[in-house]
Amino acid sequence: MWLQLRCGLEPRTLAALAVVLVAAGVFAAMHFWSTRPHSVRAPDPVNEAAHARTSTPTPPPDGAEAPEPSPGSPPATGPGGHIVVDVSGKVRRPGIRQLPSGARVADALRAAGGVREGADLTGLNRARVLMDGEQIVVGAPPGPLAIGGAGALAPGGGGGGSPAGPVSLNTATVEQLETLPGVGPVLAQHIVDYRAQHGGFRSIDELREVNGIGDRRFADLQPLVGP
Repeated sequence: MWLQLRCGLEPRTLAALAVVLVAAGVFAAMHFWSTRPHSVRAPDPVNEAAHARTSTPTPPPDGAEAPEPSPGSPPATGPGGHIVVDVSGKVRRPGIRQLPSGARVADALRAAGGVREGADLTGLNRARVLMDGEQIVVGAPPGPLAIGGAGALAPGGGGGGSPAGPVSLNTATVEQLETLPGVGPVLAQHIVDYRAQHGGFRSIDELREVNGIGDRRFADLQPLVGP
């Protein structure tokens, strides 16, 4: 009213001036409040546990394949390998046997079912350590053939001569059987297979049941072989 009386302002003009003054005051107050200084909080120190969590790789999502490790050198072969030996002769289950490395002859005999009754174990060192690929013949008859193997022939005989003594059907190897007349590698293998399947020959007559041996060949082999 003082301004209205002093300056001669109309009521409408005075109201507009009051609104402008109030708006200016509000704007000034807001500007002052926004420009005042603020306190800033220092960041927390990073501890070792948080660093360990952030350094741990994140597992792949479901369905995603994990990265394969880089190829390295293969592991060295340890002492737990295996050996393969051939146990034949007067045992209950002759044939090929797989044994742990470092096994002895006694272990091979147990794996073959044990020795048959009456088998002569003289000269067989059951405490000897076995080697891979060797053959163990139980109850082999003493003689040039048992000592010298397939190459032990009669004196003065050549590579195709007759063996020095009867060839044991239960202990002879394929090479020893090939020294018999009319017996080649295939027939010798048939004899060994029959021996393994039937637990050995109990008599010479069983030789007739081997595939490839007829009456004529049996007559030629009968005086040269033994059970």
